[in-house]
Formats: sequence, C-alpha cells, structure tokens
Amino acid sequence: MKVLFTGGGTAGHINPALAAAGYLKEKEPDAEILYVGNKGGMEERLVAQAGYPMRTVTISGFQRRLSFKNLVRNAQTVVRMFTASAQARKILKEFDPDVCVGTGGYVCGPVLREAAKMGYPCVIHESNAYPGVTTKMLAKSMRTVMLAVPDAMKYFESAVTCVITGNPVRGEVLAAQREESRRALGLDDRPVVLSFGGSLGASALNRAAAYMLSESAKTKAIQHIHGYGQHDSHFLEELAALGFKAEENPQIRLLPYIDNMPQCLSAADLVIGRAGAMTLTEIEAKSKPSILIPSPNVAENHQYHNAMALVNRGAAEIIQEKDLTGEALWEKVQGMVHDPARLRELGENAGKLEVLDASERIYRVIKDAALAGRRR
Repeated sequence: MKVLFTGGGTAGHINPALAAAGYLKEKEPDAEILYVGNKGGMEERLVAQAGYPMRTVTISGFQRRLSFKNLVRNAQTVVRMFTASAQARKILKEFDPDVCVGTGGYVCGPVLREAAKMGYPCVIHESNAYPGVTTKMLAKSMRTVMLAVPDAMKYFESAVTCVITGNPVRGEVLAAQREESRRALGLDDRPVVLSFGGSLGASALNRAAAYMLSESAKTKAIQHIHGYGQHDSHFLEELAALGFKAEENPQIRLLPYIDNMPQCLSAADLVIGRAGAMTLTEIEAKSKPSILIPSPNVAENHQYHNAMALVNRGAAEIIQEKDLTGEALWEKVQGMVHDPARLRELGENAGKLEVLDASERIYRVIKDAALAGRRR
C-alpha cells in the first residue's frame, strides 16, 4: 500500500499524521509512505526526525487584518495557490498513491484538492472540536472525514461522511507510569502541578504562573514543573522581581522546554496549560485533571471549543485569558489541590473521553479507502 500523508504548520497538524504513519508501518511494514509538507514549515524537521521521505510545496495562508503589507502577502498567497497545485499534481503523478491522508493546515488544501480531482481516494483527520477552514473546505470531496470528538460533527453537512476516530496518542505517553515517573524525577509525596504554555511559551500564562510560583514558594507545600518556553526571556526576571529565589526552592523546576513530557505528565496531579488538541488528547489518555487556558490567538478560537468539550463533561476547569490573573490562577490551584475528590472526579471524567483505539480506527479508515480506490 502506498500512502501519501499531508499536513503542516503546527505540531497539532503534524503529530497526528506521524502517529498514524507509525501505526500503519507497524501493521504493514512494507507500506510505502510519502509526506508532503510546506516548504520551510515545521514539518520539514519533524518528518525528517521520524524518518519518512518528504516532498514539499510552497503555500501560505490569507492574512485577515487589513494593511498594505498583508494585501501584498495575500496577493502572494493567491499566486502560490496555483503554483502549489501544480507542484502537488507533479508529486501525485510520480508517487501514484493508493490513498491520500490529510491532517490539516494550509498545505492540505492544494494537495488533497488535486488528489481528489485526479481520482485518488482521500481522507482527512480533524483533531479539534471546531473544524479548521481547510477541513471544512475539503470535506465534500473527501471519502471520509475523521473527527477527534463528537462535538465537531455538527459543523458538517449530512452529505459528508464523518466518523469518530479520536486523536492518536504517542506510545511513550501511554507507557509512562505515575510512581515510576515520580521516582525518576526525584519527586516526593507532595502534590505535583505541571504547567506549560507550549514550546514557544505563552506570555499571559507565564505572567500568571510567576505569581502562582512565588506564592507557592512561601509554603513549599506543592511541587511544580513549569515550562516557560524558549522565547519568553523575561519570565525568570519577573519571577525574581516577585522575590522568588530558585536556590531556595528545589521543589519548583523551571524549564525553557519540557523534553520529557510523557514522564512529567504521568507524574502530575494537576495540569495547567493551553487547549491544543494533542495536549488535551494526552491529558485524557492519562486521566489527568486540568485547568485549561485556551489561547485566543488561534484560528476561529478553536482552543476555546476544545476546552469546552472537556469542561461541559466535567473533565476540566477553564480560565479564559481575559479573566486570567496570577491571583485567580493561584486561588483555583489551591482549591483543587486541596480537594482530592474533585481532582479524582475531573481525572476520571477526562479518562472517559479517551478513544482507546484511535490509531486502529484511523488505520481502518485509511485501509478501506485504499481498497475502495483499487476496486474502481
């Protein structure tokens, strides 16, 4: 079986494709996989690390804010739509896949649109509760639209074939065990709060976390692991200005990047973070209670919809960024950490949302599409 994967722009689009490709190779070691991404995109690095061959097209998105610079960028995007389609068509002819699989992002548009025109069976996976523009635009030409959560189904017309597959979870996340992880990290019996805003950081979350950590340092009753991101250079200065001394607080670990997230997530009693689809999928997989702070700076405010899919099922607490202060965060953390029954309830409800066989469901959709394409 020859499978073309395409998706890019963010890890939330790339990682599901790589997870699905990895599971496919486990099931069918002889399968041929080609990844098509955006030239210069994050996917170039991540796909190379995963060891898959890759081809690229050049595409960009439309800028919504009106300015002369953005008008120029949008004109460039229109031109790239045509050139990317030609590039995609060439790649498709050369690779001649049995099935094409998209996971979102601008690059999916020209690749899957051309693939569908050329008669290749196509499927797309949507990891968010509120579908992205690319998924909605392509839906009618897809054989199947795979959805991570049932909440997304209402955004598609009845003529579109949708199935609930969940999001695939990395094997190392599933394998990590709480007690083993805590020992490896040198943590004791005090509660552990894990907080992060993503690999690039999140300034609003960091501002609130600085207050939380400075207050927590006064009692030392809680252990913290906080990832402040590689690009927030002022965080440590702001924390020091609040009187925090790292050498006096070994129970608080400050990291520019959390490179052992499966271990940290497994060890945590409470998680504080954004509401990206894959973060929530891993929270569900480990049955972790969480305080979600959706980023308002994402397309169509999709992180808010992701968060509410958990909140509405009693599986998480939420603080919207417009309401986020250090005091509000610290008050909520204290209330939850000292209420084991509430933590247990949230964690159990989060665990109920996990789709245990997401990778197998996605594999079956891909396999069925490939077989249907061969029968035509």
